[in-house]
Amino acid sequence: MSSGELLHIHPQELQFPFELRKQISCSLQLSNKTDNYVAFKVKTTNPKKYCVRPNTGIVLPRTTCDIIVTMQAQKEAPPDMQCKDKFLLQSVVAPSGATPKDITPEMFNKESGHDVEECKLRVVYVSPPRPPSPVQEGSDEESSPRASISENGHSSVPEFTVASKAFNEHAEQDGSIEARALISKVTEERNSIIDQNKRLQQELELLRRSAKRGGGGIPFIYVVLVGIIGIILGFLLKRT
Repeated sequence: MSSGELLHIHPQELQFPFELRKQISCSLQLSNKTDNYVAFKVKTTNPKKYCVRPNTGIVLPRTTCDIIVTMQAQKEAPPDMQCKDKFLLQSVVAPSGATPKDITPEMFNKESGHDVEECKLRVVYVSPPRPPSPVQEGSDEESSPRASISENGHSSVPEFTVASKAFNEHAEQDGSIEARALISKVTEERNSIIDQNKRLQQELELLRRSAKRGGGGIPFIYVVLVGIIGIILGFLLKRT
């Protein structure tokens, strides 16, 4: 805080959280610690770049006054984020009961014999504040899974997971063994039926040949039996 005889100024530098293409504002506070009316005026080396509200005014005795300085949106950042702009705040004792309308440029003219206090303020660019990190809605208890507790006070979730995994693996192994055994059994039965069918066909062919050589016919009952056996074998083959 700058401590002059008339006004205390805080802060001593204008800090702007610089962002491209965005208007940025900062504030100054003037404190009148005297029993006099104090008039002030704010000047800058770059008036087109900044807007000061109010740029002139009256600070009543034992009161404060806030000044807002707004920097216009900038299209590019300065080299090394250094700013050479300066501000000058002038203050002078004003007549008792004076208002801002009573302020004239002549009041701040030192050549006219007025006792004018001056305070120079520099401009500083600072990094913009970081946005707050998003917070997930709901409490930790709602979002975190609840584990069951065993009698000894330890969580039973890991043990249950391991046991379940082992059971599933064992069941898969048992199922695969049973499936392989069933497939092997069916294959053996199918091969056996095929072999029996081949033998019956061979025997039937032998009977036909012997009947032709002997001049006799094949007994009707034997033919019927062979036919029935062939039908049964065919049915079994279709099922397998």
